[in-house]
Amino acid sequence: MDFDIFQLERNQSLYENQVEYNLTESGVHPCTLRELLDDEAIAQLLDTPLGYGYTEGSPQLRQAVSQWYPGSSPDNILITHGSSEANLVAAWSLLSPGDELIFVIPNFMQLWGLARSLGVAVKTIALQEENGWQLDLDELRRLLTPQTKMIAFSNPNNPTGKVFSEAVMQELVAIAQENDIYLLADEIYRGAELNGNETPTFYGRYNKVIVVSGVAKSLAHPGLRIGWLVAPEPLINSAMQRQDYTTIGTGILNQRVAEAILQPAMRRKLLNRSHHILSQNLTILDAWVNQHSNALSYHPPQAGGMAFIRYSFAINSSDLSRQLREKQSVFVVAGDWFGLDRYIRVGIGSTPRYLTEALQRIDTLLHTLNQV
Repeated sequence: MDFDIFQLERNQSLYENQVEYNLTESGVHPCTLRELLDDEAIAQLLDTPLGYGYTEGSPQLRQAVSQWYPGSSPDNILITHGSSEANLVAAWSLLSPGDELIFVIPNFMQLWGLARSLGVAVKTIALQEENGWQLDLDELRRLLTPQTKMIAFSNPNNPTGKVFSEAVMQELVAIAQENDIYLLADEIYRGAELNGNETPTFYGRYNKVIVVSGVAKSLAHPGLRIGWLVAPEPLINSAMQRQDYTTIGTGILNQRVAEAILQPAMRRKLLNRSHHILSQNLTILDAWVNQHSNALSYHPPQAGGMAFIRYSFAINSSDLSRQLREKQSVFVVAGDWFGLDRYIRVGIGSTPRYLTEALQRIDTLLHTLNQV
């Protein structure tokens, strides 16, 4: 089986722990267990026998997840090893050689590479920056063929932070229904909206809607490696069978911490915390971009812990990322790792001081590029 190098993840794995300032993260600075749990809950973790637990996720955790998706039940939920495994088992369950996937870019490119490795023909459609990162629905219709099996996208979008309007959501669902196509919505940034208004889920709008998400981004806890797949029960059962060949299941302690995170009061507390951090840091980033308006521009994100910034320098984005890393010990994501060059993605989920210091380092390199 041939596969494409997953540029974003490979580069992050190689370098994110080798720099002084890592701005490649798109989530929010995580809490410690002491910040999340009281002494009694921590004691319960310490007394937990380290067996396998529920490979599909405990009933309590699946119930907690289902509360976020109106019309779902625990039978519509599979707990996975991060949202990446949710993408894997969904693609493996539904896509076959000869099928077509329409993949909206810029995007987290895992599903793009997975589908290609499965022999699926992948067509990309780019959000239009000149229209505020809107999706051209007429262009989408023109891409459809009888072989189109799935349309995949992230909402809120990674890396632009764009949120689809209700009208676009309804039209996407209508297009899928008319053509009997699956919609796979990556909603891992849902809840991290800068205006505080939570994005509605796609789940429940159509019987072939699939949602992947997890606790890594808006809920700020990537180290737990807890994600989930939300889908019709037959697909969940098929995905469970494939999970038997992948991770088999997630760790019992991770599940119990995630269950605590997803309780309504805690979830709201964490989302409020994320909103506060992101709002502070977006103000810092916005002022910084404006200082470099001759070379940088962006549409401020509506959600998520990142901003997608266009630059005017005559340099490939992977090369710019490398120079920042090697010369300034600052790591940013190259736009071409999302399928669009001449952009960088800058994480805004760290502490304000960390972000400010990192941007000052970037200033130094930008100054030299301005002299070229």
